[in-house]
Amino acid sequence: MSQLTRDQILLKIQAGESLAETDLSGADLSYESLKGVNFSGANLSNTHLQNSNLEGANLSGANFEGAFLFGCNLHRANLEGANLKDSNLQDSNLEKSNLRKANLEHAALLGSTLDGADLRDAYMVRARMKRASLRDARLDGANLRHAHLERGDLTNASFKDADLGNASLINAKTNNTNFDGAKTEGTLGLAE
Repeated sequence: MSQLTRDQILLKIQAGESLAETDLSGADLSYESLKGVNFSGANLSNTHLQNSNLEGANLSGANFEGAFLFGCNLHRANLEGANLKDSNLQDSNLEKSNLRKANLEHAALLGSTLDGADLRDAYMVRARMKRASLRDARLDGANLRHAHLERGDLTNASFKDADLGNASLINAKTNNTNFDGAKTEGTLGLAE
């Protein structure tokens, strides 16, 4: 549990201080502007960040396991190698974010926008992405086994060499989507 109070955290942010490698677990920073803040390597597990603005923030290697990020703005955020296992990112904006090698196991991304996002080599087993928009996203080499992409927009996305085994793409838009080399055994809704 974070040793810093919400007010102490916000004072550090206002002073332009880095919060890299800081234990902020369990903190409630909902509805705050955290634009461009450096949280790299920080422990943000079980935090509440509902409707916060994290645009352009450095969240690389941060631990968000079990965090509540519903409705967050993560446009162009750096989440490379971040742990987002079991986190709730429903209805969030992750457009053009870097999620390379991120752990999104069982993460909720329902209705979220990931247009132009870099999800190469991400671990997305059982990720819940119904109605998500992944237009122009790169998911090359990603593990999406048992993921739910129903009614998602995958237009122009690349799943080259991705593992989509037993994933569900029922009613997903796959116009000009690249599935070259992808593993699709048991995948539902993918046109042959």
